[in-house]
Amino acid sequence: MELDKIEEKELIMGKANLEVFSETMQDMAAHDRDIIAVTSDSRGSGKLVPFGQKYPEQIVEIGIAEQNLVGVAAGLASAGKKAFAVSPACFLSARALEQIKNDVAYSDNPVKLIGISAGVSYGALGTTHHSLHDYAVLRAINNMTIVAPADNFETEMAIRKAAELDKPVYIRFGKKAMPFLNPEDQSFEFGKGRVVRRGDDLAIIATGETVYPSWQAAKLLEDEYGIKTTVVSMHTIKPLDTDLLEELSANGRPIITVEEHMVNGGLGEACASYLLQNGKTNPFRIIAIPDEYTVTGSQVEIFNHYGISGQGIMKNAKELLKLEV
Repeated sequence: MELDKIEEKELIMGKANLEVFSETMQDMAAHDRDIIAVTSDSRGSGKLVPFGQKYPEQIVEIGIAEQNLVGVAAGLASAGKKAFAVSPACFLSARALEQIKNDVAYSDNPVKLIGISAGVSYGALGTTHHSLHDYAVLRAINNMTIVAPADNFETEMAIRKAAELDKPVYIRFGKKAMPFLNPEDQSFEFGKGRVVRRGDDLAIIATGETVYPSWQAAKLLEDEYGIKTTVVSMHTIKPLDTDLLEELSANGRPIITVEEHMVNGGLGEACASYLLQNGKTNPFRIIAIPDEYTVTGSQVEIFNHYGISGQGIMKNAKELLKLEV
């Protein structure tokens, strides 16, 4: 996508991406009996109660048994069903990691792994319920597409394309209502980042629910300092859009990555690895959760504490650009 074709618009608030996930699942199930939701006592938190009421023969309740959840979904997928395994991201990507590795990825079963309440969405429930490791562990597994939609459009497209994808895919969702980031751009493809704001001075590459605060930071930078920033929703962490990385790094501008994940092993390290190995020397910074157990608080409070906010990202940008802080 050419960066200069994006028009600046005020953002319109949408729904929580999980609600769009549920609505999309219901619409697909109405026309395709192979759509199957498999849940681990999580139909409520996964917004799948209406789905189960409408299509009781297309939902399987496993109970609190994530390893069984993935195994059953893999069996259904091997039999030609479009199986969506829905469970809290923290448990799905930890308790069931061996099943994801062997039953899904190694066996090439096209299970759609849906990690709900991802990142720090569970807030004050704390580290046991935070999924700040999922990008890292799943990036290390071959044959796995990893996706974090930023808004309702990306969510619907990701679910529809996942249903037709003949490969394993992991999609994670948070809980907050999200704005439509670029309504004019109706293109979506796994492995291709989506530019939601344009500018030549700085690039911010974010994913999932961190794209909106990145957009806010870009607006603050322009309003207060005249700094024009390209903001990218890198909704697919794996495979990474290396063509877009080449484009963003071409003029030597500073690059910031932002993610709701531990600083180790996520989007930032994926981008840094590609850039450094390909001779890029752009000033670079990763904004993520540091290598520590998180503070206790809501998602917003945790974001603010670690600088994953409009003001926090702007502060990092000013430091990288060597502006007066």
